Amino acid sequence: MTQPTFIDAFTQPIEINPSSTALIVVDMQNATGNRNMGLGKLLAESGKAEQAGYRFDRIEQLLVPNIQKLLAAFRDNDWPVIYVTYGAETPDAHDVPQHLKPIVTATNNIEGQQEHEIVADLTPLPNEPVLNKTTMGAFCSTKIDTVLRATGVDTLVCVGVSTNNCVGMTAMEACDLQYKVIVVSDATGTDSQEMQDSTLSMLGRLWARIMTTDEVISTVNSSP
Repeated sequence: MTQPTFIDAFTQPIEINPSSTALIVVDMQNATGNRNMGLGKLLAESGKAEQAGYRFDRIEQLLVPNIQKLLAAFRDNDWPVIYVTYGAETPDAHDVPQHLKPIVTATNNIEGQQEHEIVADLTPLPNEPVLNKTTMGAFCSTKIDTVLRATGVDTLVCVGVSTNNCVGMTAMEACDLQYKVIVVSDATGTDSQEMQDSTLSMLGRLWARIMTTDEVISTVNSSP
């Protein structure tokens, strides 16, 4: 068990409030979340599939099932669900920052392409917003802040990929904008267990509360 540190005394307590909590599903797309398309296909064709074995195993065996459970819990209780995607909105990806453009183009993560679509097992419902970003953080390049405030949301439950990139950046942006943030440890993923653990450890210091899928669902289902 992790021993408390001095920073814990300064980390705000965060509770799930049924009237103001939304599930944020980040970047669960074919481009980097489907073993057979985008990044997965690119690596397989170049003989490097094993480099992303941890990533896709975790997505298939842990993330998708746990996000499905969370979606069911939020939908059953009529709590807001918002999807965030990333990728270019122009055919030549000139609208994407230079540090993201190589992976966006290599994985064909262009709006309108199959790679840009959300993985089939996590298809949004018609009333669930899907907001596309061209940056790592959702608040920098989407209208998510407007949508959340219009819905009365002040607490975010964040899931998806990658923990150390788009999930983490979105969580930190949200925290700086005074949202309360929960990051779900077993419904987020990246390219190694070391990277996953270190990112969650960092986010748990001042930025977010780290919870498991079962802990979130138990809280949601016990809310009046």
